[in-house]
Amino acid sequence: QVQLVESGGGFVQAGGSLGLSCTASRSIDSFNYMGWYRQAPGKQRELVATITSGGNTNYADSVKGRFTISRDNAKSMVYLQMNSLNPEDSAVYYCKAGVLLRTYWGQGTQVTVSS
Repeated sequence: QVQLVESGGGFVQAGGSLGLSCTASRSIDSFNYMGWYRQAPGKQRELVATITSGGNTNYADSVKGRFTISRDNAKSMVYLQMNSLNPEDSAVYYCKAGVLLRTYWGQGTQVTVSS
């Protein structure tokens, strides 16, 4: 079993930056991948970015060039640095981990971007 806890959400004006963190309850060395997803009201949850155990990253087209995902295995953490935020980025952001054949989700953290 893995618990994931997100932090760092909040309120920011358009053009601003926020950093999100996700802490896992155990070592992430063996995690196949970790990622960030988001869900805005009335919309489906969508992928934002993922990072594999080997450090390969993948981004949604809408965030490429603005968001950066990274991981620190020693701290069992994954990060999402979000720059040049716009109101369309407002959503609840969820951390996800893929461990063997199982997936785990955090409880989410709200990001609100005002215009």
